[in-house]
Amino acid sequence: MRSRVKGTSERPRINVFRSLKHIYVQAIEDSTGRTLASASTLSSGLKGSFRYPGNVEAAKKVGELIAKKCLEKGIQKVVFDRSGYLYHGRIKALAEAARVSGLIF
Repeated sequence: MRSRVKGTSERPRINVFRSLKHIYVQAIEDSTGRTLASASTLSSGLKGSFRYPGNVEAAKKVGELIAKKCLEKGIQKVVFDRSGYLYHGRIKALAEAARVSGLIF
């Protein structure tokens, strides 16, 4: 997957990792290897606000949070890296929430 999806300074890569309990997302510039923004269900603004942080509702909130952080840093266009996960459930909810919040994939 990473051989086809590359992040540049103009379009960073949004990488998603999900575990059974949490979901994590990062905006990465692959040319320098820097993480530009990150969000997860363990972020200070979201931690403790869910009954169960491993569901679709939590993924939507994380998608909104990463979009907000990226837009604050002037990043509007990104490349979505789903890390081999199927595009449904939590991954789909996160991506759609980020799109609605202003990110362009």
